[in-house]
Amino acid sequence: MLKAGVLGAGHLGKIHLRLLKESSRYDLIGFHDPDIIQGKAVSEEFGIPYYENMNALIEAVDVVDIVTPTLSHYDCAKKAIGKGKHVFIEKPITHTQEEARELIALLQAKGLKGQVGHVERFNPAFQAVKHQIADPMFIETHRLAEFNPRGTDVPVVLDLMIHDIDIILSVVQSEVADIQASGVSVISNSPDIANARIAFKNGCVANLTASRISLKNMRKSRFFQRDAYISVDFLERKVEVVKMKDAPEEPGEFDMVLQNAEGAKKQIYFENPEIVANNPILDELEALATAIEKDVTPPVPLEQGARALDVALRIIQAFETSKLNA
Repeated sequence: MLKAGVLGAGHLGKIHLRLLKESSRYDLIGFHDPDIIQGKAVSEEFGIPYYENMNALIEAVDVVDIVTPTLSHYDCAKKAIGKGKHVFIEKPITHTQEEARELIALLQAKGLKGQVGHVERFNPAFQAVKHQIADPMFIETHRLAEFNPRGTDVPVVLDLMIHDIDIILSVVQSEVADIQASGVSVISNSPDIANARIAFKNGCVANLTASRISLKNMRKSRFFQRDAYISVDFLERKVEVVKMKDAPEEPGEFDMVLQNAEGAKKQIYFENPEIVANNPILDELEALATAIEKDVTPPVPLEQGARALDVALRIIQAFETSKLNA
C-alpha cells in the first residue's frame, strides 16, 4: 500500500480524508492544515493524525494529496515533488501557467507521477459514453450552480467552467484556434456568469456557459457529431445517445426515418449505455495509485491540467477584450 498524506482539511479535503481512509490502495498516514484549531477538530472527528508541520507529513508519505486553496498548490506541490513524492493536485492545477510548467518540469526530472483532480473524467455518465464521442463538431455545455460563498474568490471559469474545459479538451483531438468570451460580475468581484466560444483548428466549436448564481443546479454537456448526438448529464448521471444509420429498404412500422432534400434516407435509433455506479473522487485517487504501481501515465497528468488552465486563463483574458470592444 502507498502511504498517503493530505494537505488541506476544508470541505473537499475532508472528503478526500474519508475516502483515503476507506481505500484499500492507500495507507493514510495523516494530514496537515495551517489552521491548528481546524486541524485538531478534524483529527478528532475522523480519527486521523494531524501534523502541525507540513514538511514532517511530506517526509512520512509516498503520495501527497493537495486539497488546499489554488494559490498554494504550487508551493505545496513543489515541496512534495522536491522531496521525491508523487502528487495529486486538485483543480485547477496552479494559479499561473508558469507555475504549472515548473511543476511539470520538476516532476519529469524526478521521474514521479502526478495527477490533477478533474473529477468529471470519472463521472459514471461520461465513463459510459466517452468511447463513443468521436470527432464532435459542435459541443454545448451548461454548468449552473446555486450561490455558495465558497469558491467566489476566483472567477466562475476557474471555479466551475474548468470542469467542462477539461472534458472538451479530452475529446477534441485538435488545437485551439480562437477563443471569444464574456463574463458578468453580479455578487462577487470576479465574474459569476460566463460564456465562452472555443473554436478548434479542425472546425469543432464549443459553446460553454457557467453560472454560480442560478436558481437550480445543472451540469450537462451535449456533443454533436456526424450521425450521432450524445448528451451527458453529469449531475443526474444520465446519458442520451441518438444515432443515425442508412435506412433499410423497407423500414419497420415503428422505425424513425428521415429523408433529406437529396432523397437520402436515414434511420434514427437510440442506445442506452450501461452506467456503472462509482465514487468519482475515490476512483481518481486510486487511478493515481495504479499509475504509480504500474509505472504508466495517470488518466489526467499534470500536462492536461496545465492545458485546461491555459484555456481557462485565455477565456478570462477574453473577458477584458470583450469589454474593450463593447
